[in-house]
Amino acid sequence: MLKIPPREGPRPATTPCAPHTQISQNPDAATVRAFRERAFDFPFVIRQPSMISVPGAEALCLEHGRGCGCREAFMVGREFAHVHPPQDGSLHMMLPEDAVPKIIDLGWAEPHPMAAAGMIPPTAVMVYAPRNAAEIETVLGLLGLSYDFASGRLGRVDNVVL
Repeated sequence: MLKIPPREGPRPATTPCAPHTQISQNPDAATVRAFRERAFDFPFVIRQPSMISVPGAEALCLEHGRGCGCREAFMVGREFAHVHPPQDGSLHMMLPEDAVPKIIDLGWAEPHPMAAAGMIPPTAVMVYAPRNAAEIETVLGLLGLSYDFASGRLGRVDNVVL
């Protein structure tokens, strides 16, 4: 069962439009490395340049035939999340629609500006960069939720404790 604690402190500053980036509270190089060492370890995930994000962003894409989730579980093709370049450290990911407001209320995410404008599904969010080891665990848990959503393992997320 996934248990997400509230994020401590104020939200970081982000850009209000595309490219949607985090511009404050960015992690140090060691935290970025520690997160990236584990972020792509999900079964059947291919690590590749993002097809939709800024140069240097790395995508998590499901192998062909493994993406069983609904259309709203993917950004483009089989890309369900991407990690922004190290100087930013945030992620965009697709999350189950009923989980999005809870995760935002807990302070871990914000809607993608294009989702807020109704141009892409409301399942698209920015998850803020982890700032320390404990936050790495929480963000990996959210990334796991996105992975399960894309893999078709979730219906509603009523069993997720948020």
